Amino acid sequence: MARKTIFITGGASGIGRAVAQRFAQGGWFVGIADIDEAGMAATAALLPADHISCHRLDVRDRAAWDTALADCAASSGGLIDVVFNNAGIPLGGAIIDLTPEEIERTLDINIKGVIFGAQAAYPWLKRSGPGSVLLNTASAAGIYGTPGASVYSATKFGVRAITESLDGEWAGDGICVRSLMPGFIETPLLDHATNRASNEDIRTRVVSAGLEITPVSDVAEAAWAAVHGNRLHTLVGKTARKLAFASRWMPGSLRKQMRSSARPLGK
Repeated sequence: MARKTIFITGGASGIGRAVAQRFAQGGWFVGIADIDEAGMAATAALLPADHISCHRLDVRDRAAWDTALADCAASSGGLIDVVFNNAGIPLGGAIIDLTPEEIERTLDINIKGVIFGAQAAYPWLKRSGPGSVLLNTASAAGIYGTPGASVYSATKFGVRAITESLDGEWAGDGICVRSLMPGFIETPLLDHATNRASNEDIRTRVVSAGLEITPVSDVAEAAWAAVHGNRLHTLVGKTARKLAFASRWMPGSLRKQMRSSARPLGK
């Protein structure tokens, strides 16, 4: 059986690194892409040398996508079976406190980057089909909009919509489209401030809210299952599962909870 290939954006750390390790353990060739070249080197050091290629890629650059995917295919033997649209950044805080630059960067990376990735991936996935996969990292924030995460939630609702749209659009080409919808995951992103004006990191907010932090290895296993299964959206972690249940079966209670949990503006 020919070795399969997965191309992963945001592969320098966190979810991207864990998924790279999981697929390499499964015998796959792994192409990782990121703007963090040192981080990519650290990921590559964890994988068999003959299972990895590294590609500097800013997902906002449409032409760079074509170059990175072509280079990955050249390294792997000509085909790409899965493209994992994983690169993304967090942004939190009251919407009136966010700068235009923060908002635009989040929209560009989290939405435009995913759309560009889908466009660039299509010819490669069609060539490898049927059964090739576009896998997108959405979020529990794409299940129900939460106070203090309006822009980030909007991007992840967008990723969810892209996934559902392309699942239908590409079905005739034999391409599967899937998403991961994790809650809070143990990655370096948790130690970032919610926005430029905040002195509080994401981890502090998560812990103070009594929410669990899911091991990144759980996301890697979910990615493996998503690629090999037939579920459109894969929930990862207790927070995501509880939110999905409440939004479907108890929307009134969930709305009340979200309104009561919001911090008053200006305090």
